[in-house]
Amino acid sequence: QVQLVESGGGSVQFGGSLRLSCAASGVTLDDQTVGWFRQAPGKEREGVACFTNSDGTTYFGEAVKGRFTISRDNAKNTVYLQMNSLKPEDTAIYYCATDYLTRPDLYGLRPHYYNFWGQGTPVTVST
Repeated sequence: QVQLVESGGGSVQFGGSLRLSCAASGVTLDDQTVGWFRQAPGKEREGVACFTNSDGTTYFGEAVKGRFTISRDNAKNTVYLQMNSLKPEDTAIYYCATDYLTRPDLYGLRPHYYNFWGQGTPVTVST
């Protein structure tokens, strides 16, 4: 049974940083593409970043490029999302997801291509 558990969310001021963790069980993450997504109230779920299973290439949504990084610790079977220079518009519930994607370059930031999801962790950025 695949389980993903996010942690690290919280409240931070404008310009601050947070690191989110996504710990997996029941699946080996280095065989999968892992994506981070977010959903703000009244908005659709948005792709933030992904770490591909094929060669470890990373992709980022336009809204977070240059501010967020994604990394993976295979020994801990955990993927991290480092979020820097946070803005109020980054406020959302952040979810990690995983699946085997044949074309992570095309689908890695698209939520409908993932079958396994965590419960989410909230991030609030205040001015």
